[in-house]
Amino acid sequence: MTASTKQNFWQRLSLKGQVNTAEDWLMRIFIVLGSLFLLIGVVIPLYPMLIRSFQNRAGEWVGLSNYIRYLTTPALAASFTNSLLIAIATTLVSVILAFGFAYALTRTAMVGKGIFRTLGMLPLYIPPLAHAIGLIYLFGNQGIITTGFFGRLPGWDINLYGEHGIIIGEVLYCFPQALVILITALSLTDARLYEASEVLGSPPWRTFLTVTIPSVKYGLISAIFVCFTLSFTDFGVPKVVGGNYNVLATDIYKQVIGQQNFSMGATISVFLLIPTVVAYIVNRIVQRRQNALVSAKAVPLQPKPNPLLDGIMFGFCLLVVATALIVFGTIIFASLVKVWPYDFSLSLNNYDFTGVGGGGYDSYWNSIRMAGYTAVVGTILVFIGAYLVEKGKGLAWLRGVNYFLSTLPLALPGLVLGLAYVFFFNQPTIPIPATEYAFVNPLNSLYGTMGILVLCNVIHFYTVCFLTANTALKQLDPEFEAVSASLSVPFYKTFWRVTVPMSIPAILEIGIYYFVNAMITISAIIFLYPADLPLAAVAIVNMDDAGDIDAAAAMSALLVCTSLAVRIIYWLLTQRLRKRTQAWLQR
Repeated sequence: MTASTKQNFWQRLSLKGQVNTAEDWLMRIFIVLGSLFLLIGVVIPLYPMLIRSFQNRAGEWVGLSNYIRYLTTPALAASFTNSLLIAIATTLVSVILAFGFAYALTRTAMVGKGIFRTLGMLPLYIPPLAHAIGLIYLFGNQGIITTGFFGRLPGWDINLYGEHGIIIGEVLYCFPQALVILITALSLTDARLYEASEVLGSPPWRTFLTVTIPSVKYGLISAIFVCFTLSFTDFGVPKVVGGNYNVLATDIYKQVIGQQNFSMGATISVFLLIPTVVAYIVNRIVQRRQNALVSAKAVPLQPKPNPLLDGIMFGFCLLVVATALIVFGTIIFASLVKVWPYDFSLSLNNYDFTGVGGGGYDSYWNSIRMAGYTAVVGTILVFIGAYLVEKGKGLAWLRGVNYFLSTLPLALPGLVLGLAYVFFFNQPTIPIPATEYAFVNPLNSLYGTMGILVLCNVIHFYTVCFLTANTALKQLDPEFEAVSASLSVPFYKTFWRVTVPMSIPAILEIGIYYFVNAMITISAIIFLYPADLPLAAVAIVNMDDAGDIDAAAAMSALLVCTSLAVRIIYWLLTQRLRKRTQAWLQR
């Protein structure tokens, strides 16, 4: 190789035609490692599942027969339409409620923000099936509201079992997911924009439309993306209160659980990837037009007291929180009565799990341990991954791929992701179709361990946490990195001393989000947990299937109280850290 050829070789590998420094190479290595992690966690396990969709029950290759058979099934159109209607209705209600709630917490001077912020996340701590169980106790055939407090008042039947019940349950499920993103988007604001609007005499409504909405556009799009895909792919709520109202996700559940038809379950799961592709394209278009909203000279917004607005927002937040508390209180009450609805004398018998299946308190402690591992590992991986995508240098095409892989888990129902992990991690080798060869699976040893449960949880909830971190990082002016580079400060020092402290609120929210979701997740790990490692959320499913609904309510109440207690303790212990790292927000 000549000297000229060598020089051209290095120029092609450089960031901008210049020989890379050691720091540039380190950044590239991290980007590659992040992409490999997502490939192993998301894409590669889908390969054996995709192959299974082209096979029949006996494992014989049948090509597109499964797809053709499913597309020609009359129930498909109804299921797809039902899923679409549920997702649209849930998204509209959830995002509107979450935006109003987040606006009240960040842009008004109403009292009780800390309490509302904690209680607003309460539905996040409730297992998805518990949402539906609580609704049954309220609006079911023998529910409190349906029977008019058991004959004392006029009853109100909302026809829970069907689309009404699914929408209400999905809103309870999606509301806190959108709230996490919108609080982050609304919390970083330059007060100078509002001062300019006020000086120019713009009315409040015009300031809202021309300043507030554009400043949170990316976060709003992300919240819509999250809510739509979560409600489109969820199966927990439709399973309990759906009745005969079929959706695509329950079709997968019925094929896999009811008929043991893994091939058809894999086939249906492919159709659920469509929302991810559409949402990815929309997000990329919005991302290209998004500008930094917090510059190095930004002035933090301090909400001014407005008695009328503060009163309205207080009433709105009180109504939202009251709804969540009623569902939670109903679950607690049902867990403390002897026999619903015949004997309402209080008792702790339902908390004695020795007479029911599921693993009892051993499953409870296993869930706490798994949730702790998931919170620590997931928060570190997500924030570093978002930083590499948003602030990384070089390998732009790979960072684009990384972004797509980061959004992909949201479109996968937990049940499908769990099945994909079973197909992949449980096989010592992965056969290559139409050949006699196979790949050796070096990750087979993870199957049946705590490690695969943690990995599955990290990937399953990766997208919401990634979008939260990405939204926070996108609102930080690139000038911070540019100044550091001009002073020859390595990127990892800027990351640790500037980016992390300024993003502490988002980082803490991600940690809590991972912990509580790992505590309550059901579908993602229901096929992965080993017999000697029972989990509390799975115990709820087993109790519900066995008819032990009161015991399931008791375990749900235990999980909710634990998650809420951890949230409060975590908030108290991190107050000093928040004050120190967020001192830049003080005028």
